[in-house]
Amino acid sequence: MAPRFLLRRLLLVPPTLLGVAVIVFVLLRVVPGDPIAMMIPPGAGQEDIDRLRQHYGLDGPLLRQFVAWLGDLARGDLGTSISLRHGVLGLILDRLPATLELALMALVIATMLGFGAALLAAYWAGRWPERAVDAVTGFTQAVPDFLWGLGFILMLGVLLPLLPISGRLDPRQPHEFATGFFLLESLLRLRLGEAAHLFRHALLPATTLALPLAAMIARVLKAALLEALAQDYAQMAAALGYSRRRVLLVEALRNALVPTVSLTAVQVTFLIGGTVLVERIFAWPGIGNMAIGAVIDRDLPLIQGLVLTFALLFILLNLAVDAVILWLDPRLRHA
Repeated sequence: MAPRFLLRRLLLVPPTLLGVAVIVFVLLRVVPGDPIAMMIPPGAGQEDIDRLRQHYGLDGPLLRQFVAWLGDLARGDLGTSISLRHGVLGLILDRLPATLELALMALVIATMLGFGAALLAAYWAGRWPERAVDAVTGFTQAVPDFLWGLGFILMLGVLLPLLPISGRLDPRQPHEFATGFFLLESLLRLRLGEAAHLFRHALLPATTLALPLAAMIARVLKAALLEALAQDYAQMAAALGYSRRRVLLVEALRNALVPTVSLTAVQVTFLIGGTVLVERIFAWPGIGNMAIGAVIDRDLPLIQGLVLTFALLFILLNLAVDAVILWLDPRLRHA
């Protein structure tokens, strides 16, 4: 049953992306503003404007533009960026690893903080550590991630200059990478000094993204753990003399993971979307930062390509989460 369920989800990917393509194409055409007018120099003639419109496929009826764009999209051609004068696909592939690496690091930090806080609160349920965890997670969720970013820049970048606050690496130092995943590549190649340098640059933006997600994980997992500890199997294990730590980690944690993973998955998609503002604040060279620049310049081909990229990331992420949930809960495999 599980493979067929995942196959059905995979078959829904193309129509979902087509729906996203239609929506973004129409919305971008109805928003006021002319991207060609923003890029031409003052005093340009109408012939120059018409030639640029034709070059970027912005002439003719909307239906013809859409069909032509879909044809190019089917061939893997996302068009040419109006503001950057380069192919959209190449620009996205060049910056996508930076965003994925930042989101992965944020997810790792959020998972470590969230699991640690939830286990602490569940172990000391009804006592002051649980109340402290609830207070901290409540406050953390109430503060938007961009405010955390600004606070980190002020405290750890200006008042106490302990960590870098912009960029992915120091341009004054030579770096050679075979892929766009700088930190992962450095770790795999055991270039630990370089990895430490990259880690320091990524720590503040990754933590900024991670804190709200960590608070949500802590609250959801703590509730699931307390519910699991109240079940008969956990009570029986405690009656047999197992320590509370063993009951918590061995008996309760596995069952508590299913609702936690399910609810966390939704928030992880928001984490990917949150990279847009966080990358801008920390001048991180990812697709989120590039998306803001594309909107400011009204770069239609680049915006369309970025929206489709984000949509594809969300879909693939949800598929991965469904697979993990099926693996964690054997009952769903036979449902």
